[in-house]
Amino acid sequence: MNQQRQHNANRDQDFGDVDRAGVLVALSRILPTAALLSTAEDLKPYECDGLSAYRELPLAVVLPEDEAQVVAVLKACHARGVPVVARGAGTGLSGGALPHKHGVVLSLAKLKKILHLDPVARVAVVQPGVRNLAISEAAAPCGLYYAPDPSSQIACSIGGNIAENSGGVHCLKYGLTVHNVLRVRAVTIEGEVIEFGNHALDAPGLDMLALLIGSEGMLAVVTEVTVKLTPKPLLAQVIMASFDDVEKAGDAVAAIIAAGIIPAGLEMMDKAATAAVEPYVKAGYDLNAEAILLCESDGTPEEVSEEIAAMRSVLEHSGATDIRVSLSEAERLRYWSGRKAAFPAMGRISPDYYCMDGTIPRKRVAEMLKAIAAMEKKYGLRCANVFHAGDGNLHPLILYDANVPDELARTEAFGAEILALSVALGGAITGEHGVGVEKIGAMCVQFDSAALSVFHAIKHSFDAQGLLNPGKAVPTLHRCAEFGRMHVHGGGLKFPELERF
Repeated sequence: MNQQRQHNANRDQDFGDVDRAGVLVALSRILPTAALLSTAEDLKPYECDGLSAYRELPLAVVLPEDEAQVVAVLKACHARGVPVVARGAGTGLSGGALPHKHGVVLSLAKLKKILHLDPVARVAVVQPGVRNLAISEAAAPCGLYYAPDPSSQIACSIGGNIAENSGGVHCLKYGLTVHNVLRVRAVTIEGEVIEFGNHALDAPGLDMLALLIGSEGMLAVVTEVTVKLTPKPLLAQVIMASFDDVEKAGDAVAAIIAAGIIPAGLEMMDKAATAAVEPYVKAGYDLNAEAILLCESDGTPEEVSEEIAAMRSVLEHSGATDIRVSLSEAERLRYWSGRKAAFPAMGRISPDYYCMDGTIPRKRVAEMLKAIAAMEKKYGLRCANVFHAGDGNLHPLILYDANVPDELARTEAFGAEILALSVALGGAITGEHGVGVEKIGAMCVQFDSAALSVFHAIKHSFDAQGLLNPGKAVPTLHRCAEFGRMHVHGGGLKFPELERF
């Protein structure tokens, strides 16, 4: 099964005339021997990211140690027409770091220094290989932390967060990566070093920083990032609310926001998710509930007390069967540990799982959950649901076994239907995991040919040869026609050199 997925992932990309031996010689002149990997054994760990259903061995992997080496590698690849896929920690879940079989994987893992931390300005300047959590650990003695906290924060890199515009369980109040980054230094495929944004509150001209964040490594390779740091709140408490019906829990989410409350975190897990997590983490979840909500408040003790009381009132009126409030910091962290361990917990109950990522309006959460339950029966597969409920970002975890014929195909169809319904309900096909190769077909559902042409024009302005992360994120019009979701007029794209995507 993986062999078929391996072929399909790169089917449109024609870089087969690359001189492998010449590329390796050129790269060996730039990097020390240990920083250039080319044997099958050394390349194997890089064949996929967190989306393991799609795999491909690259031509080579390079591990530069500084920006100068990144520049030299990109110039060498550009001169030879070699595709380049930038890679962070490999925790991505959409195949965004899937290698190209005729290309080079450029790992930023060795660029892992925290260059400067200014507690007065509340900023940190870091290299792209720095782990998300390491920033908060470094800032902790100053009473500060980095707010975006994806579930993989112990391992994921800030460069990868930039590529996917990552969020986390506290993004409802504190925002996504794009809201917490001031400046990015990056290198184009031609080896030109450019800067996006600055340390001021706003940058003159067009907001190119927002364009780069979330561009999935298709425009430039990040080499330095300036992030905002947030003061630690004096107090934080979390409510665990139980519901005997998932629709009631979904309606409660909308009711909290409608009441004018913006919690620090507002997460939802259904019974299948809590049943998988509790034996793994022992978070103290109510296993009799059909769904639970985790609602956090932070701030001064007075603010927290008032907000907890307001949320309790809304939850009671929404039909909560049980409400517990964390009584200590240890208990609060234990509640959150279960939510953050939801993905790995699935590995204990299923050989494989497929983590979807879509976004819907909050008021449609209950409707989506009901539809997913019907899809479970339609496709004959189990699905555990974990939501960033406060901002409508859903993470259905479809459980399957890749060794069973047709199960991966049914899983992909299940996921595609979830994404199509997300769009139909007024949402989007991704909230924080990106498009990568996983959702490239769903892009044809989300956007029309005019919008896709604009995306390709932006890509062309940065990377005219289409060498940076080819085949990802933005489909060609012809590919959409193959998916049966778009009729192409007038010969397709304005930029024929991008047709190989």
